[in-house]
Amino acid sequence: MNTTLTDVIWRPSGEYLNCRVTDYMKSQGITDWKELVKRSTQDTDWFWNTALEYSGIRWTKPFSKLMDDSKGFAWTKWFIDGEMNIIDNCLDYHLDKEPALANRPKVGADHRAIIWESEDGEQQIWTYGKLNEMTCKVASALTKLGVKAGDSVGIYMPMVPEVVAILFGCLKIGAVAVPVFSGFGGLALQTRMADAEAKVLFTADGGKRRNKMLPVKPDADEAVEGLPDLRHVIVLDRYGMATNWKEGRDLRWSEVIDKASAEAPTVSLPAEHPSMYLYTSGTTGKPKGTVHTHAGAMASIARELGFAFDVKKDDVFFWFTDIGWMMGPWEMIGVTYWGGTMVIAEGAPNFPNPDRVWQMVERHQVNTLGISPTAIRVLRSTGDEWVDKYDMKSLRLLGSTGEPWDLDSYMWFFNKVGKTKCPIINISGGTELIGCLIQPLPIMPIKPCTLGGPGLGMDVDVVDEEGNSIRNGIGHLICRKPSPSMTKGFLKDPDRYIDTYFSKYPNIWYHGDWAKVDEDGFWFLFGRSDDTIKIAGKRLGPGEVESVLVEHPKVSEAAAIGVPHAVKGEGLVCFVVTMPGITPDKTMETELRDLIGHKLGHPMKPEAVHFTAALPKTRSGKIVRSTIRRKYLGEDPGDLSSVENKEALELIPSSSAAGRQG
Repeated sequence: MNTTLTDVIWRPSGEYLNCRVTDYMKSQGITDWKELVKRSTQDTDWFWNTALEYSGIRWTKPFSKLMDDSKGFAWTKWFIDGEMNIIDNCLDYHLDKEPALANRPKVGADHRAIIWESEDGEQQIWTYGKLNEMTCKVASALTKLGVKAGDSVGIYMPMVPEVVAILFGCLKIGAVAVPVFSGFGGLALQTRMADAEAKVLFTADGGKRRNKMLPVKPDADEAVEGLPDLRHVIVLDRYGMATNWKEGRDLRWSEVIDKASAEAPTVSLPAEHPSMYLYTSGTTGKPKGTVHTHAGAMASIARELGFAFDVKKDDVFFWFTDIGWMMGPWEMIGVTYWGGTMVIAEGAPNFPNPDRVWQMVERHQVNTLGISPTAIRVLRSTGDEWVDKYDMKSLRLLGSTGEPWDLDSYMWFFNKVGKTKCPIINISGGTELIGCLIQPLPIMPIKPCTLGGPGLGMDVDVVDEEGNSIRNGIGHLICRKPSPSMTKGFLKDPDRYIDTYFSKYPNIWYHGDWAKVDEDGFWFLFGRSDDTIKIAGKRLGPGEVESVLVEHPKVSEAAAIGVPHAVKGEGLVCFVVTMPGITPDKTMETELRDLIGHKLGHPMKPEAVHFTAALPKTRSGKIVRSTIRRKYLGEDPGDLSSVENKEALELIPSSSAAGRQG
């Protein structure tokens, strides 16, 4: 019997009913998860006060008032008069002589903090003591170079253990960390460094991906040339690659960091002091700099890693991510807060072989594995034999984020990777939240492709164009109340921030995603609303179309866009990547067009289906539909800094070459 989106595929039992969120519920006299979600979203003040107290967040100065929204939702301030530091919570807590808090584990200097692995098998293990030592060295070196609290520091590095020490070293002294994906080019880096007014940039001579040496410093050199605020570039000698050198500006890691003091004080900071500027690319215009505070980020991340992912001190937590994506800092801060061990990996998930991730899960006895739906689609396309070799009995939870799932890939992840015993904690929020709007809890039942429900403390809803709540229909995802980790505007661009999130529905956060709550209360996502296709007056999310296409056994991935049509207003055009070894033909194109017509209605049949070897995506695995659309229509493709595989964009035909439809 085939599984459908209406089937409950997982129900909690045993250890899943005795996790941290259950203990928190007992402390509040709550016996049912539905009651917890309802109360936490209706009385958000109660939730944040009790959850932070339960979780044991340390304050160097307690806050006098939870929040101040006197200037409106968009400009809410949190934890008034309070002071704290993320590093006091993530490192100092575990290493000082204070007793452990009631609900929070405390680990010692010898406990593993980081397991790192390169794609060619090189490994390093950093304990909490080692991570603290390197964090202090970074903090000491930055202080000696004149970096003060509030100054910005760029991180443009391959995914190596040192990136954690750099992030934590910045946070320790109150510098603002600005992580940037090392695959970006010089112009993309320059835009971010100029906007953040970075004083120092950390980089490396190079990195490695798919056994290819990738120079990193040349792009860093291009980026910092002419930046008036940039004083120093600190270079990690990763591979011994020859690099250009500018005396006085360029400094070697081995000289500046390795020789720095291994002792540095953790600075007490106002709760609203910025911790990170995380950039998210828009479809047009310059990247948006989201501003995250120490207390806000700590509160939200501790909640998610503690309640949704139930991280324990003996857990090994592996999210295949990068420091340049928000999931990198999210993992680093959250895992260390709860005393767990994180796995970080340099390179690609399917190199040198398609079983790299499964090997790492087995080798390091990973308990939680997080990975994007796109990565799963790629790994699935290589064949079941690669995953079937591993029992992965250590796995307890699976995680995903970044984009909507299709049913077949989701069930493959559940059946083949989780062996039907692990819930998929499918979460969604964004860089602008460094956290989640919607997420399951391990004590909830799960339907395929769902995201559970509102994140704890998040008053989210699905509404129609007029802002009215709707159920069992697709609408806009919104949030009615502020949360601590929401960005403090966009750096230097408050008007764009208001226009992006608060112009559609006054004093309500409009997230820009299509969502649905079914008759049983399960939540689904259908992609960005700005990707919406309107055919003959009917709105259609591209995710709906793509899910149908990947049901076909010969289809690996798909992207759907709307293009101008003389009769329908918009017509549907699809781009399809086939499974390995499949040669597409006209018959397959007809099958796919008919499949969509059958599933979604005859008016929705695509005007064309184009086969391509790859789809252009961001580093986090999101298909850049708007960029595909512009390329297809012969328009300026816009900002490509977030596109990892720009060569895939060249494979997209123009509509004139393909034969304009309509």
